Parts: sequence; C-alpha cells; structure tokens
Amino acid sequence: MKTRVISSFVALAFAILVLVFAHTWVLYLTVASIAVGALYELLKAMGLIKYLPECCACFAFTALDCLIGMVHRHNFLTIFNREIYTVIFVGALACFYLKNHDQYSYSVPFSFAGITLCVTFSFRTLIRIVEDFPDFGVFAVVLTLASAWLADAGAYFAGTFFGRHKLAPVISPKKTVEGVIGGTVCNGVILLIAAIVYGKLINKGVTMHYPAIFIAGMLCSPIGLLGDLAASVIKRQTGIKDYGKIMPGHGGVMDRFDSVMFVAPFMYWLFAAGWLISAK
Repeated sequence: MKTRVISSFVALAFAILVLVFAHTWVLYLTVASIAVGALYELLKAMGLIKYLPECCACFAFTALDCLIGMVHRHNFLTIFNREIYTVIFVGALACFYLKNHDQYSYSVPFSFAGITLCVTFSFRTLIRIVEDFPDFGVFAVVLTLASAWLADAGAYFAGTFFGRHKLAPVISPKKTVEGVIGGTVCNGVILLIAAIVYGKLINKGVTMHYPAIFIAGMLCSPIGLLGDLAASVIKRQTGIKDYGKIMPGHGGVMDRFDSVMFVAPFMYWLFAAGWLISAK
C-alpha cells in the first residue's frame, strides 16, 4: 500500500506539471508516450509483439496521430492529414500480411488494426479536449481523468468497508456491488465539488451546468468499470497479473488507463454538446 500511495503522488505531481504546459509539446509528447505504452502492453499481452514490422507501423501511427495537432499548429505538413496516414497505415498492414501470410492468419492484421485504432482514438481524445475547448480545456481534462480514477478509489473504500456481494468474481474478485454503488455516488459528488470550485473561484468566464456534471460523474463510474473489466478479461485470458511494471504498486499503463480509454470519448461528447461547461 505504501508503494502504491507514493507512486500515486509521483504520478499526480507529473500530471500537474504536464497540465501546466498543456498548450505546448509537453502534453502532446506525454499523451503520445502513454498511448504507445498502452498499445505495446496490449500487443505484448496478446502475443503479437513478436511481429516487429507490424508493431512498428502501429506505434508510428499512434505517435503520429497524437502529435499531428502540434505539427499542424506550426504550419508544417498541413496537407498530411489523418485520412492520408490512416490509409497508409492500413495499407502497410495489408502489405505485411501479403508478405507474411504463411506465418499468421487473417485475424492478426485485423487485430493490429482494431487495437491500434481504438487505443489511438481514445487517448487522442484527451488532446482534442484541450484543442477544441480553449476556454476550459485543461480543467475538462482534469474532470475527465478524475471521473475515470476517482470512481475506482471510491469503489475501493466503499467495497472495503461495506462490500458483501461480488460483482464479477471470475473476472475481478475484489470488486463488489456495494463498491460500485459507493464509487458511483462518490464520483458524482467529487466532480460536482470540483466544478463548483472551478466555476466560482478559478474561471468565472464559463457557465457550469452542475446537475449535468453530477449525473455525468455518476455515469462515468459504470463506463470506466466497463473498461476496467474488459482489460481484466484480457489479463485473465492471457495469464498475466499486470500489463507492466512502469508504476510500482499499480502495474503498467493499461492498468491505470483502462477506464480512461472508455471515459474520455464519452466526456468529450458531453463537452462538445455543451451539456457540462459552456463559455459565457
């Protein structure tokens, strides 16, 4: 537990530093690194990391998609858009498959493409939140990450003290129904408090829709849980305990960001619809 807490504080300090420089290369490089790390862990867990050329193509696509916004901001390679390099990426996987069709089945290139596109889309959403909502983008990222992680913390404490009924004993033995309920309520309340502090004290130039933020916080709990359980199923089926060891006491990138991958696109949709925060 001590190692886990220390790692959490170190990660929190690093996250604050990244958000301070959210409109610079720091955010883009950080998200790109996290996305590539998550992709590497998934490919390794599924036994696909041995196909080096295909993996390199996947890593290159993910990194490029996370960095292209900053590249375009400097008026460089503006003609090189997402549609073009997505076609190049899929074409490269097809070429590798034609060359190596005697080494693996048709399911392998589809696995590479599906995993890469899903991981990239989810993490790229964090950058889009900053890019598309300049008036409150940094806080929106904080709210998004909090909505994914605080539910897990709330569920842990609620489950520890009140947990009686197992939620998914085969997939994740420690999760309980009581923990999920506690985490859901805790998530809504904490997001609401954060929104009140931000709207009343930090940025009075935006309108906070408090009831919607409270409901969104509660909805993010089961959505994040879905990501958590999906990642746990992969670990069970591949026979690994953790995706990695990059964060002592926590595991790998996927062990910490599995819920974020599901929550981030949902929160972006809510922000884009103007249901949570809007500029005055």
